[in-house]
Amino acid sequence: MSESKKQSPVGIDLGTTFSVIAYVNENGRPESVPNAEGDLLTPSTVLFDEEEVIVGKEAAKAIASELDQVAECPKRQIGQRVYDKKIAGRRYPPEALQGWILRKLKQDAMRVVGDFDQAVITVPAYFDEVRRKATQDSGMIAGIEVQDIINEPTSAAIAYGFQNGWLDPKGVAVEKTRFLVYDLGGGTFDVSIMEADHCDFKTIATDGDYQLGGRDWDQRLIDHVANAFKDEHGFDPRENSDALGKLIRDCKEAKETLSARGRASVTCAFGSSTMRVDVTRDEFLRMTQDLLDRTDFTVRQTMKQANMKWTDIDRVLLVGGSTRMPAVQDLLQSLSGSSPDNSLSPDEAVAHGAAIRSAMLTEDYRETLPLNSIRNVNSHTLGVVANEVETGLPQVVQLIPRNTPIPVTSRRIFKTHKADQESILVQIVEGESTNPADCSQIGRCTIWDLPENLPVGTPIEVKFGYEENGRLRIKVKIGGEDRRSFRYELKRANGLTLEQLESWRQYISGAGS
Repeated sequence: MSESKKQSPVGIDLGTTFSVIAYVNENGRPESVPNAEGDLLTPSTVLFDEEEVIVGKEAAKAIASELDQVAECPKRQIGQRVYDKKIAGRRYPPEALQGWILRKLKQDAMRVVGDFDQAVITVPAYFDEVRRKATQDSGMIAGIEVQDIINEPTSAAIAYGFQNGWLDPKGVAVEKTRFLVYDLGGGTFDVSIMEADHCDFKTIATDGDYQLGGRDWDQRLIDHVANAFKDEHGFDPRENSDALGKLIRDCKEAKETLSARGRASVTCAFGSSTMRVDVTRDEFLRMTQDLLDRTDFTVRQTMKQANMKWTDIDRVLLVGGSTRMPAVQDLLQSLSGSSPDNSLSPDEAVAHGAAIRSAMLTEDYRETLPLNSIRNVNSHTLGVVANEVETGLPQVVQLIPRNTPIPVTSRRIFKTHKADQESILVQIVEGESTNPADCSQIGRCTIWDLPENLPVGTPIEVKFGYEENGRLRIKVKIGGEDRRSFRYELKRANGLTLEQLESWRQYISGAGS
């Protein structure tokens, strides 16, 4: 019997506006895979054209003429129950929309790398546990076994290390290097401070905003042009889907023009009226200055959390297509005192690092890329809601503070508050406040089958196991020496059940493709 061909290590940057898939080639180097259209970047856009579902370039082109039938940037809503608009009269969960995107990437890549069913998928460092689980579910829907969920800044830093010689061919850091990764994509923003030292690769601090990205710069330009048109003609083009679709496309192109030239123009047409609006780079900077300031604030906060000065940072890395805006590079030059490193494509770096990570997890490649460890930190404080003894009011008891190196376990002891208690509700939240109302509930589990005749004050041990991929496991122990243990998977309010995931998987792989 002939030996079966080994699977190539595959990494996927599942982006907000564009996605990239890469693999480790026979020379041990990461390489992006062109899609069926011949492009390295696939728009993260899904078009529902009657019974046909189209992903990528043609779907993105349809924004200008069939906006009501297009789902764009589902990553921004991952973790919610449904995508925020009806498409062709139907509601879809974001996991399913991302499942179509991942399936497109997989099918296109198989033409180059052969059949595969495993891959590493990246997420913003600031994604919480719910969004990480939903991303993993998207992979399952697409028929991909997710080897690992890795943070985008970490992934990009690995790719930069291999590309620029910080890491030798064995994956060992040539010298200790500290760097700040500024990752501004189409829909999310992350800042991470990292360190590579010999075979160890660790994140020191991370912060970000999953509702800030290039789309917000686009929207400012859209609103500027639309308001000018409305002032001149009395009609708002944003109220018509066809006019809005064209405006979205043209304003995005104008934004890209302003990265290369000092002036751009947008022609807006609605009804029988047409208007040309000129915008200079300085005008665009003024109308988006507050967005840039938000990234400035996050960079400064992350440096403070890491207890570092700019003299402690060896390199500033640019990741994400939106870092091509001159204002971003000027900001980082001003903050750090040196030019940021853009030696690797900001569009491809994340996927390349994910492919390298996949090789590290694949037995046939493990000896070739033996990085000893990649240590991330959790981006949000994790805790449990409990009633305060004196006031009886609910408060958050923190178990794992933010920026704690992971994987990590943590436990706290609570006590029952009444005799013969029949159940226990464990509410898990993320956030930096002790007030539950100011935090996000990421899940809950209820334990019903408690031992009989439990006295008041029976100890309850809650143990969190936060895994390297940012997934959370819970273990609850009831009683003293003769304790009973319960292991729970979180019940997420917006998550899909296993039956729903399987149903979507079959639909997307069959009639829905």
